[in-house]
This record gives sequence, structure tokens and C-alpha cells, in this order.
Amino acid sequence: MNRSKGAAFDRSKTSDRSTDFLQLDTADAPPGGLTDWLARRLREAVADGRLPAGSRLPATRVLAADLGVSRGVVTDAYRRLAEEGQVAGRGRGGTVVVAAALRPVPEPPVTVPPRRSGPTHSGPVSSGPALFRDDPDPEVFEALRAAPARIDLTPGVPDLAAFPRAAWLRAERAVLDGLSAQDLGYGDLRGTPALRRAVVHWLARNRGIRADPDEVLIVAGTAQALTLLGRAFERAGITEVAVEDPGSLGARQHLAHWLAATPPVPVDADGIRVDALRATGAPAVLLTPAHQFPTGVVLGGERRRELLRWAADGGLVIEDDYDAEHRYDRPPVPALRAVLPEQVCYAGSVSKLLAPALRTGWLLVPPRLHAAVLDAKRFADLGNPALPQLVLARLMESGELERHLRLLRRRHRRRRDAMIEAIRTHLPGATVHGAAAGLHLMLTLPPDLPCADTELATAALARGVKVHPLSWHARLPYPPGLVLGYAAGAPGEIAEGIAVLGRLVRESG
Repeated sequence: MNRSKGAAFDRSKTSDRSTDFLQLDTADAPPGGLTDWLARRLREAVADGRLPAGSRLPATRVLAADLGVSRGVVTDAYRRLAEEGQVAGRGRGGTVVVAAALRPVPEPPVTVPPRRSGPTHSGPVSSGPALFRDDPDPEVFEALRAAPARIDLTPGVPDLAAFPRAAWLRAERAVLDGLSAQDLGYGDLRGTPALRRAVVHWLARNRGIRADPDEVLIVAGTAQALTLLGRAFERAGITEVAVEDPGSLGARQHLAHWLAATPPVPVDADGIRVDALRATGAPAVLLTPAHQFPTGVVLGGERRRELLRWAADGGLVIEDDYDAEHRYDRPPVPALRAVLPEQVCYAGSVSKLLAPALRTGWLLVPPRLHAAVLDAKRFADLGNPALPQLVLARLMESGELERHLRLLRRRHRRRRDAMIEAIRTHLPGATVHGAAAGLHLMLTLPPDLPCADTELATAALARGVKVHPLSWHARLPYPPGLVLGYAAGAPGEIAEGIAVLGRLVRESG
């Protein structure tokens, strides 16, 4: 059969450089840029949903053969996506997509409104970007999490794509294999003995805290720890707990739900000002001494001694050790609980180490509060689910959790560096705070910024970028700023999000 020359093509030249998978054709790649081209095409397919979370990529050998390229090209492209948290190796299960598709959000032209002298007015939380009000309700965090965005730079979210699924499954199988029928009962209100022992060993190794398993209470994260303490304090006649300022809005809201007052105490470069704490007359204080939220400062040596003198005089400390394990450029800081256990209520969790979805943490309190806290836990839920506790205990005792932490530190350092570089490029007038540890940075913006930071956050969300305005976390006078999380985003996303913020700041001028 005759064919015209215009329709003719050489199958021998195309069959070895194209594949049905994503209709990839190496003829589209620029000279010398095969790896960049392949990585970009895979990113695009993840972003637009052609490669949904859970789908498996072709084996590197198979895809390389289909495309007629070296296996190293495909391996390197997969590695880049793995470093960005978009795919993960599953051993014999192959390479699997772990990132969700990004829902495109339109970018209408947004002008940051000028600063107003009075309070910022906003409608109900359901009005989208208007949720950034000066006096946010407790529901604001749920509303912000539900708000659609291309790039999420909110603080407090770990690298969820890095969750050690294979190690968790191995530990879960081992736990189930050795589980008796009796182990499936209600169990110990305080938590499984295995996890309480593992927590004691973890705290001794990583935080310098010596404790007995009987002192440990397993809780549903730091949020529940604060709730139980609030109930126990109320029973003990404690109606005020001072808080750092700036300090965590969410933690303050939890305490305020149970207590009459949470007086603010200023924080400076050495941490909380103990002289101002004394002046409040509050009998207790909530602190984040190892990595103050949101400023990132460490409670200094002299300030720590002042605080311990205050506590020795009868003051009670709630130590929220929320992300102390995540440090990069400084040595570890000992926990206050290690020095003064009789006056310190210590709370920690795996929310920043593994995932908030586990809702697992621990609480240690002075003996005089133990019965009241245990009663509060009893009437709250009769204890946390036992199976996840047993799996977590196995991860802790086997060394898997330390290995996971080392991986996270490397990834977080790269993402932190990417954020700092992007800030240097797009927000040269901003000052970065707290870069040596944690999962977030605090930015203070020039005081002559012609808009409130809540308005800047509103405009950023309209452009598809989520952030926290610094003023959310401060009740005392403080410069405008932003609190930006970097753990959950790939370096490219982080740079894009900061570029959006930079454009908005320039537009506001």
C-alpha cells in the first residue's frame, strides 16, 4: 500500500524514545537536559492529578528502556522527586507517589489594603481570606487548614510525606504477631507499659530527663495535655497561667478555655523576662524554653537560673517541649524538667516527629498534681488507643525513630536554607529569627510597612499561599511579621511562596 511522504515516519527512530506512560517522548527534551525534563514532566503529572497519591511509577529499568536512555537518567529524576517529598521508595513495592495533586487556585490581582488605625474588621470565618482577624476565634485553625491553597507555609506541620510507612508496618506486624487476646482490652488508663517505658528511655537519651514509667501519662498530644492541666489547676485553685508574648495562640486558647486569665509576659533575646513574670503575680507559666514559639530564642543561662529561683519559691512551670529534637546549627538544650522535676509539668509528643494524625504525646507532672491529672484523663477518654502505642514503643526502642529523626534533620535543613535564600532574594527588608532549630522561621517586617500583617496574610491566601500573621501570637506591642513553616514544603514550593509574599510587600508600598 502506497503512503504519501508527508505521512511517512521512521518507527525505528521513535519506538525507542517514547512510552505510553504520560506520553513521554525524549524528542521533547532539550539537548543535554534529559534528567531535568523528565523530573519536570513527573512533577507536572503529580500536580495536575495524572499521577495521584498512591500510584506507582514504572521501574527505573523499564522506563529507561522505553525511553532509550540510561537508567541513571530515570534514577536521578526519581531521586529529585523523592527529595522534594513527591514520591517515596517502597522496596519491592516500587516508587510510589505520596504527594496529593495541587488544586489550582486563581490568582486575581490583589492589592494589600493600607494599614488602618482601628481594629481590622472581618466577616465570619467562612468568608475565606477574611479569617485573618485581629481577635481570632478557636475555630480559626480548622478554618485555615480547610482553606484551599497552592502552597502551605503555616508553622507546626512536619514533613508528612516522610512518614516511615515501611518501618511502621514492620513494627505493626511484629506487635500483632505477639499480641494476646487480653492485650485488646481497655488496658492501663496511663498508657501501655511498653510505651511509657519507651518514653522514659527516649527522654533520658534525648532530653536528659530521668523519670519512672509510673510518672508518665500518655495523652492525645500537647493539646490534651494542656486541657488536663487546665482541669487539674482549676481543682487546685490555680486560676491564672502566664504565657510568653509573643507565644502560641493555640496553646493560649487551650488554657484560656479552662482558666480565668492568661497574662502575657514579654520575651526578649534571652527568653521570657522573669522580672515581668513575677510582676504578674501568676502562680504558673507556660513556656517553650528549648525553642521559643514563635521567636525561636533559647532560654538563656542566667534567665534560666532566674526562672528556677522563681519556681523554687512556689511557681509552677508548664514546659511545652514541642520540637526540641529538631535542631541544626546549635547544641541541644536540656529540658527544665531535668533540673527541677518537682515544679515542672513536662509535655511532649510525636506530632512533629512523625505526624499529628497519631495524636500521641506524654505528660509528666509533679506528684501533687498526678491524681488530679489522672482523674481528668479518666473522665476524658479512659486512655489512648493501645495498638498505636505499642507500635510507637517498638519504633522508639528499636532505634527506628532516631534514624527517622536523622533523615528529617537533613531534609529540614535543606528546606530551611531554601526559605532563607528566598527571603534574602524576595524580602530583603525582613529580619529572620529562630533559624537554628525547629520547623518554622519568624520574620519581622519593617515597622513602616503600610499594612497590617493580618492584611498581608489575607492577600497571600488570596494568591494561594498560607501563612500565620505574627500578630496572631502577640498581645503586647510587637513589630509586624509572619510565622512561616518550611518542613512540609519542597524547596521549589517554598521559594515560590516567598516570591508571592515579596510581590505583595512591594505592592503594599
